[in-house]
Amino acid sequence: MSLLQIAEPNQSAQPHQHRFGLGIDLGTTRSLVAVVRSGKAQVLEAGADNDTLMPSVVYYPSTGKPMVGYDALAHLADDPKNTIVSAKRFMGRSQADIKFSHPYELSGNADDMPAFVTAQGKVSPVEVSARILAALEQRAASALPADSIEGAVITVPAYFDEAQRQATKDAAQAAGINVLRLLNEPTAAAVAYGLDKPTKDNTQSHYLIYDLGGGTFDVSILKLTDGVFEVLATGGNSALGGDDIDRLLTNWLIKQLGIDPKDVSRHDKSILAQRAKAYKQALTDAEQVAIDITVNGHSYQGTLRRDDLLTIAEPVNRRTLSVCEQVLRDAKLSIDDLDEVILVGGSTRMPAVQQVVSTFFAKQPLCRLNPDEVVALGAAQTAHQLVNGDSDNTLLLLDVTPLSLGLETMGGLVEVLIPRNTPIPVKKRQVFTTYQDGQTGMVIHVVQGERETVENCRSLGRFELYGIPPMKAGFARIEVTFSIDANGQLTVSAQETTTKTESKIEIVPSYGLSDEQKEQLLMAGFQYAEEDKNARSLIETKVEAEREVLALQSALQEFAALLNSDEQQALTQQTQALQTALSTDDLTLIEAEQAKLKPHSDAFAARIMNQSVKASMAGTSAQDW
Repeated sequence: MSLLQIAEPNQSAQPHQHRFGLGIDLGTTRSLVAVVRSGKAQVLEAGADNDTLMPSVVYYPSTGKPMVGYDALAHLADDPKNTIVSAKRFMGRSQADIKFSHPYELSGNADDMPAFVTAQGKVSPVEVSARILAALEQRAASALPADSIEGAVITVPAYFDEAQRQATKDAAQAAGINVLRLLNEPTAAAVAYGLDKPTKDNTQSHYLIYDLGGGTFDVSILKLTDGVFEVLATGGNSALGGDDIDRLLTNWLIKQLGIDPKDVSRHDKSILAQRAKAYKQALTDAEQVAIDITVNGHSYQGTLRRDDLLTIAEPVNRRTLSVCEQVLRDAKLSIDDLDEVILVGGSTRMPAVQQVVSTFFAKQPLCRLNPDEVVALGAAQTAHQLVNGDSDNTLLLLDVTPLSLGLETMGGLVEVLIPRNTPIPVKKRQVFTTYQDGQTGMVIHVVQGERETVENCRSLGRFELYGIPPMKAGFARIEVTFSIDANGQLTVSAQETTTKTESKIEIVPSYGLSDEQKEQLLMAGFQYAEEDKNARSLIETKVEAEREVLALQSALQEFAALLNSDEQQALTQQTQALQTALSTDDLTLIEAEQAKLKPHSDAFAARIMNQSVKASMAGTSAQDW
C-alpha cells in the first residue's frame, strides 16, 4: 500500500522538513555557530578534534586561496602581515580612528574604513569577516539537511554603533547569509541562561551581563518583568578585551628580558604574544606557570603567578569596572539591586577577572555555562523562534540605543528625539517650524551624542526637505520622525503636514566611532553638563530674541500705520538696542533688553490683533451670532 502525503493549500508539500535558524557569534578572536536541534541549542563542531571554536583569522598567501580558522592561525608567527586577526576591531571605523597597535599596512583615506594590504591585494575588514561568516555557514550546512537553513541571528557588542552594525550586515550579505536579526551579545547571553524566573518573591529581577571577549567589552543591565526583558542601560568599549591583557603580559615579558621594546621585531613580538597568551591560559587551571624564553640573545627564566597576572591586568580590569559603575548609575541601581552577575566571553575564564568581579559586586558571578558558547547558544534560540514562530516560553527582548539621537536646531543646538538607553525598536515624532518668513526648504541634520551643541556631537547624516508652502515664520508644521528597528537601523523622515511633502534618509555612515570618541561623547555629557546648560540657555535666548526682532521688522513693514511717530521711534530704538546686545554673549544684557522691548512689542501686537478683529467683524451684526 502506498502512502499519500497530504498538504494544505499554500503550505509546504514537505511539512516534516525542518527549517533551521543559525546563531552566529562573530567574535574578535574566535567565532562559532549554534543551532536548535530536537528542542535544544547546541554549538556545532568541526575538525578532527570536534572543536566548537574557530579562530577569527584569515590568511592571504601570495598564491592559492585564503585560509580561515586554524589553518590561517598557523601562519601568524611567520607571516603576521598577511594573517589578519581581530578584524572585528576595524569594522565600521575610519583609518583615523585606529589608535591601537597592529602589524598591518593599512590603505585608504583617513575618513574611510581602511583596507589591509595583503599579498592578494587590498582587503577590507568587511571582506575578512565575510570569509569567517562563510566558513561558519559552511560548517552548519555540512551538519544540517540540504537547503534547510533559513538565515542567521548574528550577535554584535551592545555598544556597536550604526556603522559597525551596518558593516556586520554587509559582511553577512557578502557571505550569502540572510540576516534574521542582529542581537546584542549580552541579551543573547541572558536568553541562553533562560533567566525567565525571578530570584526574589517579586515580579522583577535585575541582571548585569559582564561580557569580556578577546577584543570587545560590554556591560548591560537587564530587567525582567513578567516575561519582558528590558535593557535598562548598556555601556562598553569596542576596543578592550583579552587581547589587551595579552599585550600587557607581552610587554611585561619584554621588560623581564631587559630589551628595549623598540628593538623587538614584529616577528619576535608575535612569538612573545603567543607565549603570553599560552601563559595566561595556563593560569586558568594552575596557580603558577614556569617561564623560559629567549629573544635576540636575551633570556629569562622565572615564574608567573596568578597574583602577578592580576597586577599586570589591572589597567584592563580597572577600565571594565569603571564602565560597570557608569552603567549602574545610568540604570539608577546599586550593586545590592542586582540578582545575578553573569560572566560572558572567553576572557572571563581568567581567575584574575573572576576575582575582581566577585570582589566588586560582593557576590559570586554566574558562570555555569561555557562563557565561550553562551552568546551563540542564545542567538540560536532567538533564531529558532524567528524561523519557526515558536512562541512557547518566548521572552520579549527590548534592547536599547547606546547614545542619544537628535537633530540640529537654530543656533547649533541639539534637540534630542531619542535619549540614550531608550528601548528599541522605537519611533519618536516631533513637530518643528520655520525660522524665517517665506521659508520653503529645510535641512535636517541628524546627530548622535550627549552634548547640547552640534559641534560637540557626531554628525550621522543630513538631508533636505523642499516644498514647504511659503508662510510667516513659525506657521509651518514639519513633523520629523526618528525610527529605529530591532536591528538598530535608524531611519529619519520629515513631512510638511499640509502638503504631505516628505523626505527621508537611512543613516548608514561609512565608519563608526572610535572607543576614544565613544567615551568622550558619553562622559562629556556628564563632565560638561553645567557648562552646556549655560551655553544652551544663551543660545536659546539669542534665537528667541532674533526671531522677535525679525517678526517686529516684518510687522512694521505691514502695520506701521497703526503707530504714531513717537511710538515707531521708541519701538525701533529698543529693537536696535536688543540687536546690539545680541552681538555679545552677555545673557544678562540680552534678557534686560528683551524685557525693555516687551511692553512696546506687546502694545504693537495688541493693535494688530484689534485691527484684525475689527476687519473680521465688519458687516456683521449681533443677530448673526
